Amino acid sequence: MKTIPENGRAENPLIIPVFIMNAGCPNLCIFCNERIAAGNFTTQITQSFFDSQIAAYLSWNKDKSRRVEIAFYGGNFTGLPPDCQARLLSWAGKYIRDKAAHAIRISTRPDYIDRETLDFLQSRFVRTVEIGVQSFNDDVLRLACRGHDATSARLAVRLLKENGFETGIHLMAGLPGDTKESFAQTLQVAASVKPDTARIHPVLVFKDTPLARQWQAGRYRPLSVEEALDWCTMAWEALVPAGIRIIRFGLQMTPEMSEAGAVLAGPVHPSLGSLVHAAVFYSAALKLLKNVPPQTRRLHFLVHPRDLSRFRGYRNENTRAIKKLYPDAEIVIDSGPGAMCGRLTAATETAGPFSVNIAGFH
Repeated sequence: MKTIPENGRAENPLIIPVFIMNAGCPNLCIFCNERIAAGNFTTQITQSFFDSQIAAYLSWNKDKSRRVEIAFYGGNFTGLPPDCQARLLSWAGKYIRDKAAHAIRISTRPDYIDRETLDFLQSRFVRTVEIGVQSFNDDVLRLACRGHDATSARLAVRLLKENGFETGIHLMAGLPGDTKESFAQTLQVAASVKPDTARIHPVLVFKDTPLARQWQAGRYRPLSVEEALDWCTMAWEALVPAGIRIIRFGLQMTPEMSEAGAVLAGPVHPSLGSLVHAAVFYSAALKLLKNVPPQTRRLHFLVHPRDLSRFRGYRNENTRAIKKLYPDAEIVIDSGPGAMCGRLTAATETAGPFSVNIAGFH
């Protein structure tokens, strides 16, 4: 087994997922169908299966400088029987001791976090805990049948951070009873408790779920793609300036999600994160151009090469929108010397350059 650098390059870690498929969950949330969301993973994780999963990812990874983490996802890890937790962490811990991986991360519920549990996790190489908060609104949590309240989520984040864990939260946009205003309030609370990372998941209606029955009865309407983009952009603008990294928008597409009838409704898009990044850059461009008159004849933008697609937008939607605002302008987009990642610079035939920094891109 090949060894890896002691700490590894952290900005793009290799996360090896092992899904425990609803194990440890005390109840069924109305939106959950893990076999579609996570893929058709085995419900009986043997050591041979576990080792084959890890080996496949390690052999696929060509960048040996990356940080490697083994992740237990798809259920409520700290709700598993203690002997099951110990067994899974022992299997993963072998890769840490052999220097084939750096750390372990888990996902769990906020109401299954306490000091004794965290002491146990720390002794078994767990360094990151992601908790399914979903909302900081008690009414939304109740309608989703989450079985916990917002207070337990706030306390869980605080306890994790006090004990030195990298802390992630998952939020869902568009749950029953949620509105743009209540989601904005959830984002305000999330920004105040300051987790290290967040994942934002617009709600999808999976077949064979209580939410599917609500949708079929006309009692639930999911967000459109346009609404999901708006809410997710709002999440970026609320969380990223607060120092919270958003590491994913939307679910990772699985083959099961692509099957006919698996996703009944909701904002499915293969590149939701790219749409959000483009929307953030377009918003920054509008701020940059707020004092530029529409009669301008030339717009010259300086953009870092890594930001070019974000600035242009999905299928060049951003540049087309700018052209509509400045129909007589020649639009030049340059990525040459002086361009900085996360900074947008513009000049006209008579003014500039003027720049704006965009949080979260570096």
